[in-house]
Amino acid sequence: MIAKRKTALLLAVSALGMSGTVTFAQDAQTQAELDALRARVEALEAGKPGAGTGDLQIGNTTLDVYGYVKADFFFDTDFELGDLADATRIGEPADATSGTFGATVRQSRIGLRTNTPSAIGDIAGQLEVDLFASDGNAEFRLRHANIRIGDNWLIGQYWTNFQPLDTYPTTVEFNGPVGIPFARVPQVRYTNTLGSDTTFAFSIEENVGGSDSNDPVLTGSIEYNNDTYLARASALYGKAQSGAVEVDQTGFTLSAGIRPWQGGLFQVNYVDGEALGPYLIAAGDAIVNGQANDVDGFTVEFRQDLSPKWNVGIAYGQENYDLPTSTGTLSFTEVETIHVNAFYKATDNLTFSAEFFYGERNDEPTGRTFDSNRIQLAAQLNF
Repeated sequence: MIAKRKTALLLAVSALGMSGTVTFAQDAQTQAELDALRARVEALEAGKPGAGTGDLQIGNTTLDVYGYVKADFFFDTDFELGDLADATRIGEPADATSGTFGATVRQSRIGLRTNTPSAIGDIAGQLEVDLFASDGNAEFRLRHANIRIGDNWLIGQYWTNFQPLDTYPTTVEFNGPVGIPFARVPQVRYTNTLGSDTTFAFSIEENVGGSDSNDPVLTGSIEYNNDTYLARASALYGKAQSGAVEVDQTGFTLSAGIRPWQGGLFQVNYVDGEALGPYLIAAGDAIVNGQANDVDGFTVEFRQDLSPKWNVGIAYGQENYDLPTSTGTLSFTEVETIHVNAFYKATDNLTFSAEFFYGERNDEPTGRTFDSNRIQLAAQLNF
């Protein structure tokens, strides 16, 4: 990920570490560094490069295997939402239930990172897969596959530059709240810095699924982050196509975050544009009846560390479309979600979590509103 980027879950977990005293944190960090150095020396002396560190050295290339195993258990009250807690299933007669239990391990993932020094800077590679290749079956799906040259260039598949990664809300279920861009696409991206706290990036990307357009998408972003305050803006321009109809695809995101006190985190995201539906969680149609479908959405999240092991949070999201998207027998122009969750860090690698999910969507032709709840428990082991 770009520079200081962590996933939303790792952001929340890292905040836990800051809730201890400064002295304790410094002592723990020093001890960890000494232990890692000692393990490295012992590995080299034993002729086992990387043993005990998670790294493997082949020539001048370092390889690191990473990922996690995650087991999710959930109960849907009114409509079956699937492994992804799909809010657009709410209201569909085929998904109606009086209560359904489900479980999945498909969010589990594994990845490989490489790093090789060269005359043009470090050349890094990433290959990552999870088990979401098909609905209901645990089959490998490609998430990331990219090459990085120095600190500036990324070539391959990664999160779209249009997506606000650093303020993405933390949830137990996979998708997160509606109202935010979410896409991984092949791209060429250039990143650089302005001073120590500001990063900007430009990219040429493939259009996401949901549009037949073969034209590239152009994006730009700028972010200020000093670990207490964060502000980010991004813009996108491309074409969306459905059959013979082609329209402009434009949009922007605005994001902000603040850590107002010890262990606290408040962050918001706003997105607006035309024909942007395929980029958003609810994935509304980009074109309806030959017209670009304008959309806006937002998320709001608050998190708080309760102790070095516990943190809790609540996130709200909403998407609003000008034109309806069919989901089978119904169609929607508005969908919203609420996530209330808690995470317990049992060890450095093992986390247990629980979440209450509420989703609501409308049926545009009839004006009816449908809602559903989910209770979810999970265990995650990072490696």
